[in-house]
Amino acid sequence: MNSGIFLINKDKGLSSNKAIQKIKRRLDIKKIGHFGTLDPLAEGLLVCGINKGTKLSERFLNLDKSYFSKIMLGIQTTTDDSEGSVIEEKKIQVSEEEIIEMIKTFVGESKQKAPFFSALKYKGKPLYKHAREGKLIEKEPRDIKIYKILNIVVENAFVSFEISCSKGTYIRSIARDLGDKLGCGGHLVELVRLSQGKFELKDAKKVDDVQMSDLINMEDLSL
Repeated sequence: MNSGIFLINKDKGLSSNKAIQKIKRRLDIKKIGHFGTLDPLAEGLLVCGINKGTKLSERFLNLDKSYFSKIMLGIQTTTDDSEGSVIEEKKIQVSEEEIIEMIKTFVGESKQKAPFFSALKYKGKPLYKHAREGKLIEKEPRDIKIYKILNIVVENAFVSFEISCSKGTYIRSIARDLGDKLGCGGHLVELVRLSQGKFELKDAKKVDDVQMSDLINMEDLSL
């Protein structure tokens, strides 16, 4: 029985669970799991454990990650991304330079409040399920670290950049908090995971293209 990991390039609109279930059925794999959820809105690198490789979950979840992200300022949503309902719209009354400088303040250690719509659990149930029932559960802020933010581009209401961060960081929360700090609101409209630890998106295969020959075997893994 082959064991190890696949590097998957998940498409936008596909849930992480559906992505791995498609692989499981197509390649007739006994056991499969992913190491870090990507929302349906997000795309990019999804690391999956196969058979005994699923036991590596905790080690992978602790690895740092990097993303390309795009935020729209001026609109706040219920989910802090474009899949939610609009809560409020405001004019953007700050300059491009002020936006760039504010983004840079996120670099370093801080405490971050998770979105109300997230997979974190309260009383054994994900927060997003509570939120869908109209119960907005606020978890204690968590310690995170942003290592660097690069290639910041401001185009009208949109801000894009690449970000490297510690485990547990929600980019949707950064979109929300950036909008709050600028006084205009904001939400995430695009997210691409570029790396997880030493593993990179450029080496990943699409769900429909991955083959057993793409498996990185357990003995070849070094985290």
